[in-house]
Amino acid sequence: MARLLHLNGPPGIGKSTIARRYADAHPGVLNCDIDVLRTMVGGWTADFAQAGALIRPAALAMIGAYLAQGRDVVLPQMLVDPAELARFERCAVDAGAHLVERWLMDTPDGAVRRFHGRGCGSDPDPWHERVRTIVTAQGGDDLLLRYHDSLRRLLADRPGAVVVPSVDGAVDETYRALVDSLP
Repeated sequence: MARLLHLNGPPGIGKSTIARRYADAHPGVLNCDIDVLRTMVGGWTADFAQAGALIRPAALAMIGAYLAQGRDVVLPQMLVDPAELARFERCAVDAGAHLVERWLMDTPDGAVRRFHGRGCGSDPDPWHERVRTIVTAQGGDDLLLRYHDSLRRLLADRPGAVVVPSVDGAVDETYRALVDSLP
């Protein structure tokens, strides 16, 4: 049975990095990174939230079609709204697939620190700077801590979800823990 491997967790925790690694190691798996798709919507930098709302139905259609072919999809996306999470779960079920939830988590302070450090290396990605600007405008660290708290509360209502500890700088270990946690 095909599966939708949803990597949930706070911003900057490593979801996209782990998803790329997973797809690279599993030929044929679709890495449906909604944040990458969002940048394909004209005006995404001016209205980040609207671009996300516009691209999600396309992402759901793409995920559903891919799963219906019997192929796996990895979805690196923070989802804190139970109704939104239910949309992706329904997509998997409707395609005859199974939702596998893995939540990449760190401590609240660790998650905030990692968010601020991502994309700051020798080759900075303008995407990360744009997201930092948006987060700052919407409450900064307080917003990030609210996301973390919301994820923890939602996680308590997701009995099939498994937490994969995401340790800063330990991509290999986090990836191994993810793979070892899969059925």
